Amino acid sequence: MPSIEDTAAVLQEDASLSVAEIGNRVGLSSTPCWKRIQRLEAEASFKKRVAIIDQDKLGLGVTVFVSVETEDHSGEWLTGFAKLVGANAGGAGILPHAGDVDYMLRVVVPTSAAMTPSTNGLIAAVPLKNVTSRFAMEKIKSTTALPIP
Repeated sequence: MPSIEDTAAVLQEDASLSVAEIGNRVGLSSTPCWKRIQRLEAEASFKKRVAIIDQDKLGLGVTVFVSVETEDHSGEWLTGFAKLVGANAGGAGILPHAGDVDYMLRVVVPTSAAMTPSTNGLIAAVPLKNVTSRFAMEKIKSTTALPIP
C-alpha cells in the first residue's frame, strides 16, 4: 500500500499536480489521495506552496555563499544583523552555524561585481570579525525536496 511519504514526495516534486494525478502516481484514487494531502496539511508538514523561479532567467546567475564571523553574540547585534540581511534584495537565506563560522548567507546576484556593494554595506553596517565570500562555479544539484525517510 502506498504511504503518506509517497504522497509527500510527489508533492515536493510538483505541488501543482491535480489530486487525480498525484493519486495516480502513488496508486490511490482521488478521495483517499485528497485525505492524505489534507492530513499532511493538518500536521503542518507543508510550510507553504511556492513556485520555484529559474534564477538564471531572472538574470541572477551567480550564487555566493558568505560566511560571517562575529565577536558580538548579543540579541541586539543579531536583531540588527538579521534586519540588515533581510533587507538585502540578493539575500536568499541565512543560517546560524556552530564552529568557526557564525552565520552562512546564500546570496544570488547578476554578476560577481554586484557582490562588492553588498559585502561593503554589510561590513560597514555591523561589527564583524571576518567575512568570506565563496562563489559557486556551477550547479551540480539544486533541489528544495527533502529526503523522505
